[in-house]
Amino acid sequence: MRQQGLALIVWLVGLLGALPAVAQDAVWIQIEAQPSLTEAEASVRGYATRLPDIAGFRLGGRWYGIAMGPYSRADAEQRLARLRAERRIPQDAFIALPSSFRAQFWPVGASGLTADPVAVPPLTPETLSESPPEPAPSDETPRQARASEALLNRDDRRLLQTALADAGFYNATIDGLFGRGTRTSMAAWQVANGYEETGVLTTGQRAALLAAYNAVFDGLGLAVQTDLAAGIAMQMPLEKVRFRDYEPPFAHYDGVGDDGISLSLISQEGSRARFQGLFNVLQTLDVVPVDGPRELTRNVFTITGIDATRHTTVEVRYRDGVMKGFMLVWPAGDDKRLGRVLAEMRASFSPLPGVLDPGLAPPDEDQRIDLLAGLDIRQPTLEATGFYIDGRGTVLTAAETLGSCARISLGDEVDAEVAFSDAALGLAVLRPVEAVAPLDFATFQAAVPRLRDEVAVAGFSFGGDLGAPTLTLGTLADLRGLGGEDSVKRLELRAEPGDSGGPVFDAGGAVLGLLRPAPESNAQILPEVVRFAVDTDTIRARLAEDGITIRETSDTAAMDPVELSALADDISVLVQCW
Repeated sequence: MRQQGLALIVWLVGLLGALPAVAQDAVWIQIEAQPSLTEAEASVRGYATRLPDIAGFRLGGRWYGIAMGPYSRADAEQRLARLRAERRIPQDAFIALPSSFRAQFWPVGASGLTADPVAVPPLTPETLSESPPEPAPSDETPRQARASEALLNRDDRRLLQTALADAGFYNATIDGLFGRGTRTSMAAWQVANGYEETGVLTTGQRAALLAAYNAVFDGLGLAVQTDLAAGIAMQMPLEKVRFRDYEPPFAHYDGVGDDGISLSLISQEGSRARFQGLFNVLQTLDVVPVDGPRELTRNVFTITGIDATRHTTVEVRYRDGVMKGFMLVWPAGDDKRLGRVLAEMRASFSPLPGVLDPGLAPPDEDQRIDLLAGLDIRQPTLEATGFYIDGRGTVLTAAETLGSCARISLGDEVDAEVAFSDAALGLAVLRPVEAVAPLDFATFQAAVPRLRDEVAVAGFSFGGDLGAPTLTLGTLADLRGLGGEDSVKRLELRAEPGDSGGPVFDAGGAVLGLLRPAPESNAQILPEVVRFAVDTDTIRARLAEDGITIRETSDTAAMDPVELSALADDISVLVQCW
């Protein structure tokens, strides 16, 4: 592997880790670094069959190092030079201090960081136990090798270049043309693997190269699985997943073991609107992490979700009223194997006639979530209400509703960022990450309202279950708070927690204020009908500090209740905290 720069960076990062006491004057030869434990374990076992004193350590972050030692400085430098010259280890291997390493993962249970330097005999042909092997006898002469190579098609040649690149010997274009760069990489691979250096791979050498390239599939049982009920044939890691059941539109294949691998086939009929709906709904699954790219085109969508424990990939195609695809859940940090497995799955994916019969669903299946059968939906930790205050989609809500959100969304679809949050006043302003064009936005009442006037609060009383805000009627009890505060108005109405942050309308549809959450006090319990709204003057002044101008009116003419309900629907938005 050619990773001198990478290995050096990992070495420097390792120096920052807190470490146990180590043996004095001991150093190591760091051979290489791998980006996952799976790859590191495979590599360390391979080196251990060819070289002595091999160990594996965590390096920090997600990196793992393969090393030899511990040795004295002089012995390490002598052995490093010899092994480089013999091309038994990468040319970018280097001397590493014990402080470069963290926990030892191989051999299991070993504690090499506290061991004394290993006594190394002089590296002479007579005493070097691991003297270089003689070049392996060739299975073909160079002429025969060229003749067998000439029978390869373009895809075969690309595959060999890909395998050479994966092994760290080729870094040019994968074009299937065996020019100088490819020949040089072949020669280097031959030398590193004990073959005669000719620059032309024999039939046996090509097989060995491809076997090493495909070793990443060991233990996965990758083979074509034909699921006639779903109408899909595809290569699957059958040693890692086992069929569980059908819950349309899914055919579930649960993981075997505890490595976190699972697979679901997706198969159903539907319109393009339902295809887009499936794209939106799948992103709400708990098994699909929030972070990662999403892409929806006319006939294909892909969803990638990545967190600290898993990497989920969803791919679905739409054709002739049928949606078919898959969802693969893979452990995080195993990107190399995941990439290879996904490539095989995509290349082998074959839609067959038929889709999953909806009648396969259990009789008590909740029809409200038929797209999510058998899978947990990711739920927000808190749901409240906000309302648009300008045509750019700026949202005003209650500061208390935001809590400690890792992510905020508007209507479960658009991510939003906090422009400001004023805990003292109970106000917060959200701005959508993507452009939003609301159907309407709030007009605030500039005139002083009269006591006992009817008011209405628009809010998502039941979260997103109804898909639209509910109007709750009440009266204006006082223009001030119970302590005489001018910044709030006191209301008499019965509101739900989800209504917090919603607009308080007068009879004409103008906004009198913003509904705050129910007051909490250990000393006193207020009647349920006592609620408070942040006053319009307070809202105006606070927004002005951030350069936001509100739309106002002094008109007090009453609005038809149907029109008021439509206005509330246009300007109110569900605020979700994740």
